[in-house]
Amino acid sequence: MPTPPMKTIGLIGGMSWESTLEYYRLLNRATQAQCGGLHSAKIIMFSVDFADLATLQHQGDWAEISDILVEAAQKLQMAGASMVLICTNTMHRVADAIEARISIPLLHIADVTATCVKAQGLQRIGLLGTRFTMEQGFYRDRLSSHQLEVLVPDATGREAVHQIIYDELCQGQFTPTSREAVLALCEQLVHAGAEGVILGCTELELLVGDATARVPLFPTTRIHAEAAVALALGTVET
Repeated sequence: MPTPPMKTIGLIGGMSWESTLEYYRLLNRATQAQCGGLHSAKIIMFSVDFADLATLQHQGDWAEISDILVEAAQKLQMAGASMVLICTNTMHRVADAIEARISIPLLHIADVTATCVKAQGLQRIGLLGTRFTMEQGFYRDRLSSHQLEVLVPDATGREAVHQIIYDELCQGQFTPTSREAVLALCEQLVHAGAEGVILGCTELELLVGDATARVPLFPTTRIHAEAAVALALGTVET
């Protein structure tokens, strides 16, 4: 049976490059799993300098971040991409602005994650990620729009995971101590009533690895990548 033609996936990457590397690996692995043989994903990437964007994040200058990422998405479209993925959870803070300025689909990470959560029959879901992802409405409200109740750690826990992400994981440092700290936060969310936990940061997926928990863990990068391949191959529609 012939392999269906694959659309080109556009990636806005570099936030962090550790995260983007995992996206590239997962996209190609999912493509090979679907198509077999020597097949790999058709990808165009625009990679930004995360140092500049991280500074703007902590200054609260999301308008400038939006301008930078809108330009990246437009360049991907002009280069021939059929869809756009923002290769990070946090930068979905400006997803609506990007979507409004391009004419190709933007595959939203929170939407495809919510679909996976609901497919397992869950309704109360824990969320771990950067402080922006856990505290700001752009992500939590998106999940809530899928009729999910979202739980996050307390202020101390939110700050702890935020610091682990920026001070360690985004710089390629993955320690057993931080791994145990993140798994302890998952357990706290379970005690608070979470039926599953969303790992809303690629670097958290890399840190936790194949660890098990008392409830399902949802690795958003893998979910996002597999959904992108399905869309590119035409097995699902937006």
